Amino acid sequence: MTKKKHKNNIYAINVALLMMILLTVSCDDSSSELQSNQSKDTSQPNIIYILADDLGYGDIGAFGSEHIQTPNMDRMAAEGMKFTSHYSGSTVCAPARSVLMTGFHTGRTQIRGNREVRPIGQYPLAEGTTTTPKLLQEAGYTTGGFGKWGLGYPGSEGMPSLQGFDIFFGFLGQRRAHFYYPEFLFLDVKGQELERVYLEGNEVIDNPESRPGSGRPISAEQYAPDVKHEKALAFIEENRNNPFFLYIPSQIPHASLEVPDEYLAYYLDENGESIFAEEHLPQGHYVDQPQPKAHYAAMVTYLDYQVGDIMDNLNELGIAENTLVIVTSDNGSYSEGGYHYSMLDSNAPFRGGKRDLYEGGIRVPTIAWWPGTVEAGSVSDHISGFQDMMPTFSELAGIDPPENIDGISMVPTLIGQGIQQEHEYLYWEFHEQGGKQAIRKGDWKAVRLNVRENRNSPIELYNLADDPGEVNDIAADHPEIIEEMERIFKEAHVPSEIFPLFEED
Repeated sequence: MTKKKHKNNIYAINVALLMMILLTVSCDDSSSELQSNQSKDTSQPNIIYILADDLGYGDIGAFGSEHIQTPNMDRMAAEGMKFTSHYSGSTVCAPARSVLMTGFHTGRTQIRGNREVRPIGQYPLAEGTTTTPKLLQEAGYTTGGFGKWGLGYPGSEGMPSLQGFDIFFGFLGQRRAHFYYPEFLFLDVKGQELERVYLEGNEVIDNPESRPGSGRPISAEQYAPDVKHEKALAFIEENRNNPFFLYIPSQIPHASLEVPDEYLAYYLDENGESIFAEEHLPQGHYVDQPQPKAHYAAMVTYLDYQVGDIMDNLNELGIAENTLVIVTSDNGSYSEGGYHYSMLDSNAPFRGGKRDLYEGGIRVPTIAWWPGTVEAGSVSDHISGFQDMMPTFSELAGIDPPENIDGISMVPTLIGQGIQQEHEYLYWEFHEQGGKQAIRKGDWKAVRLNVRENRNSPIELYNLADDPGEVNDIAADHPEIIEEMERIFKEAHVPSEIFPLFEED
């Protein structure tokens, strides 16, 4: 399928959607007032945050991949800053996004696990939560989200429009986002009734609302990432003259492994066979895929195309020099849907993957691009995480973040001016697989497993400067460090009735 034909399949629906949004904004007095009051002062940069889903540290050429073609993200790194010690808020989807939205690590943020609320969605952020987009709205930004939400079900207080977004288009729940040719996507506009936008030509086997794991396509004409991408580009065009925050929580490259033929072709030989030695692993509830390596690689290359398209679009509109673009991932690569992260060294050079608190599960590839402001070709080993986005974006917008959050602004590192404050430590907890905790404090990394059964289970200790692969547990050699880690584990964890890590005293 050619790119032109591929885009033509979704042209009509995107025109309709754009008209719908324009009409909505023009009819909404509060939105009109917001737009009329927005300053065109370029001291407030636009902010675009692209969050891949399950993209491994080793999946990008600039981070060492030898298997996957990512020319645009490689160019982005060459023209911007690569972060080599940046961490997701969690090792799975919903809590990672909660950390991003609230500025609190998983010992304090509201959503600490992937708790599903059927038929569609996850446990919601509470009403009145201070979120990153809410702060930016207050600073005069127009806020848009296009992708996968995962922090509230339809009609809940966690809806994107109630948590700081003027417009959100995409998936509200995570399970539906496992499939790439859905029957509909949600359109959530502030002050308007939630709508389902049906994608003509897409049919699925069963109703994903009523039967977990269903949703496999039997008619697949409109690739959801295409539809969302075109809407994101329209949002940029519409807001080119006022400060905007664009959040793109992509569903790529999360299983199922589905990608348009034009991108798969990069990884097929002249006979249409995969260029990789393929393995056929169990698929679970995902679409069966006998060429998992080729499809996974093609999905990452498709994501790379979207990143490049956005960069080119900003340049064409003449607003690239007033726009910060960040690309990262919500956790490490996975072992599901027929793919295993070891197949293409997705999490190299680190240990583990998604659902682990070893580096392969939480250290994520991160690139910042801001022509004329972020130094081209720069590399930072500043230890940072998702909780830092709230204070970073707040400072760029000229406002103060909440005082009690766990994040620290990264602006001094990004612009190369001022003194960068360092974290005393980063902390994670994970509520599946028996319960896990982890800390990074300087070069020291502590991991504690099976805390639900024994909250005082042995602590593993690694020196990441000498052992980034976390191979050698040196806890026995450093009792003083273990004692310090014990203190932090107790300090960082705040009990949650909704997401209990273990039985509290």
